[in-house]
Amino acid sequence: MSGVTLTVDGPAWRTHLRHLADTTPGLVPVAKGNGYGFGLDTLAREAQRLGVDTIAVGIPGEVALVRDHFDGDIVILNPWSADDPVAVEVAADPRVISTVSRVDDLARLAGAEGRPRVLVEVLTSMRRHGLAPTDLAKVNELGDAVSFEGWVIHLPHVADGRTAEAEQLAAACNAVRSAPLWFSHLAGDDAARIATGLGTTHRLRIGTNLWLGAPATRSATTTVLDVHPVRRGERVGYWRRRVPADGWLVIVAGGTANGIGMEAPTSARSARSRVISVATGSLAALGRALSPFTIDGKKRWFAEPPHMQSSMVLLPGSATPPAVGDQLPVEVRLTTAQVDQLIITDDAGE
Repeated sequence: MSGVTLTVDGPAWRTHLRHLADTTPGLVPVAKGNGYGFGLDTLAREAQRLGVDTIAVGIPGEVALVRDHFDGDIVILNPWSADDPVAVEVAADPRVISTVSRVDDLARLAGAEGRPRVLVEVLTSMRRHGLAPTDLAKVNELGDAVSFEGWVIHLPHVADGRTAEAEQLAAACNAVRSAPLWFSHLAGDDAARIATGLGTTHRLRIGTNLWLGAPATRSATTTVLDVHPVRRGERVGYWRRRVPADGWLVIVAGGTANGIGMEAPTSARSARSRVISVATGSLAALGRALSPFTIDGKKRWFAEPPHMQSSMVLLPGSATPPAVGDQLPVEVRLTTAQVDQLIITDDAGE
């Protein structure tokens, strides 16, 4: 099969997954979006293999993509909304736990049939979703209208002050109602210490560090579709750009449909990273961008922006061109990638 292929060393990857699961009490694997490049069905099966009792998906529509591959509970991370018919429908499923971040939505769910299972998210310094600390007491006004499963404390990635914030919010929640604390982006030891100190239990929702935490266990490759000799000054591609030097035009599988050339913004927190951003942005403005494809030992420049399912890459005359059908290394950001083929070696027949 030609295209972008993600190959995973199954035994090594699963050793990493098992180690993290065994050393993380309360683990809730997160399987959302593109499934971190593996696909949601694959992650659901791996969670089932790990023996965890709960997984988390991002949105209500993802419940249907994992429920046939996983037997336990399914948490929806995005806040419940009465305007989302799928959210309303799945909230009645006894295996589904909805997250609520607004007082009005909490009241609406309390009026729904079937005593929905609910997590209440608390507003953190991220300022994304959650009830303000002054509204937490309203949870107790619901009585038994919902099955209250605990408090969600979703922290920022930045470590400075994160543990102190978790402690403060957890104490405020526990003062209103003692219930399990569901943390994101907090060290397992800190989560356990905070929960134990308050006389309750904790859960840790982990995605990236679980599924992508062992980069040496995987590699991505793509297929060479065509190779054409080109001369300096010749025009190529949709935009008929001139070739800067003699060499080859290499056509490879993989384009925007695979997430190639589509990069998530970075925070550019350091002076060096800001300089790099300015430099690469200037090159892009001039029509030059370094591709993620490695040919003859080096990453090579795009001839023009990637197409939907293929890319045109320039190779200088001093390099050795690949042959049609060759497999080339490609660097993909797995949180945005859609691979054409996933191969998990030694997959025990699955």
